[in-house]
Amino acid sequence: MNLSFLTAAQAGGTMSMISTFGSLALIILIFYFFMLRPQQKRDKEAQNMRSSLEVGDDIITIGGIVGTVVSLKEDTLVIETSGDRNKIRITRWAVQQNVTPKETSDDKNKK
Repeated sequence: MNLSFLTAAQAGGTMSMISTFGSLALIILIFYFFMLRPQQKRDKEAQNMRSSLEVGDDIITIGGIVGTVVSLKEDTLVIETSGDRNKIRITRWAVQQNVTPKETSDDKNKK
């Protein structure tokens, strides 16, 4: 019986398995760099924006409520909406955008 035939078949199967796992690893790597990493970056920027809120900042919530921050606590804040001075308490994670224009370091140096 010729054993060289069995050895060649096993080597071909091993190479096939390596190429399969290699292509799977490549797909996972591409998925990470094009989907997961940018999402993590956006989440980190949103968290930094929420942690840097100050009293007097104009914000927009996830639900579309526009208001001005009146007071801050650890995980909640109170915003004032409309001209009637209605106050609403919301959680920090509900803040979508801080629309208060911030001074950059260049603007501070010019003054």
